[in-house]
Amino acid sequence: MEKINALQVLSALSVETRFDAVKLLSVVGSDGLPAGELARRLGVRQNTLSDHLAVLTRSGILSSERQSRSIIYRFNPMVLQSLNAFLTRALAQN
Repeated sequence: MEKINALQVLSALSVETRFDAVKLLSVVGSDGLPAGELARRLGVRQNTLSDHLAVLTRSGILSSERQSRSIIYRFNPMVLQSLNAFLTRALAQN
């Protein structure tokens, strides 16, 4: 992971609603959830959550897949593992 990517991931996670969405999807697992169900569980309006999900998807933290009329969002743990490895290396360099 490059520094610019790490900063993008950290920025994406810095908003409470986004963090909560990632946390929920990490618990749900590989099945993911449709956007409407995510909004319901988080108590957020669907159009507001849509903007947050777009940021998380652009950063790579989430992936999305259209299934019929729904978009299913899934957590990508590899991105956070890469972020952890990057931060460990970057902060160890003095």
